[in-house]
Amino acid sequence: MKINKKLAISILLTLVVVIMFNRLFALSYNSAIVDNAAPEFTHTQQHEWINSPPLTLDDLKGKVVLLDFWTYGCWNCYRSFPWLNALEDKLHGQDFIVIGVHTPEFAHEKKLDNIKKKVKEFNLRHPIMVDSDHSYWNAMGNRYWPSFYLIDKQGKVDRVFIGETHTGDKRAVKIAKRIQALLKKS
Repeated sequence: MKINKKLAISILLTLVVVIMFNRLFALSYNSAIVDNAAPEFTHTQQHEWINSPPLTLDDLKGKVVLLDFWTYGCWNCYRSFPWLNALEDKLHGQDFIVIGVHTPEFAHEKKLDNIKKKVKEFNLRHPIMVDSDHSYWNAMGNRYWPSFYLIDKQGKVDRVFIGETHTGDKRAVKIAKRIQALLKKS
């Protein structure tokens, strides 16, 4: 099968442009929220929280918060849980907390019993807000699973990280360094 050189080059250039646009968009789509106060949690009922009573951002003042947007049908989210659990263990006893935000992609992911099964399966011990109506997802301007938002001790969004994360990878190292810097600030 012969491939037309011009067609192949055209396809390759198109792919490069699309990939670069997506990277730029992913890096900047939610930059408007960085350095601004994080929006208040949108779910306040006990049945909308797992592993915790309903929380407010005021409850978390003085702590560095890592928000983890995930859904139980997302393999990239699953693959990030070992890193997330290890990070929590490492920072146990410090002014740091992970808050999971379960925002479903599909209707079947809204079933609370299924969410609870996955929380147990992956040994997620941190508070998890069930965001089945996407209200917090929208308030944060989120677009991807998993996404990680660092919130400083004063409640301002400091950084956003997108994508599957593993212990020791570049993203995990960046997140850990930024958490340490935020923990040192008063």
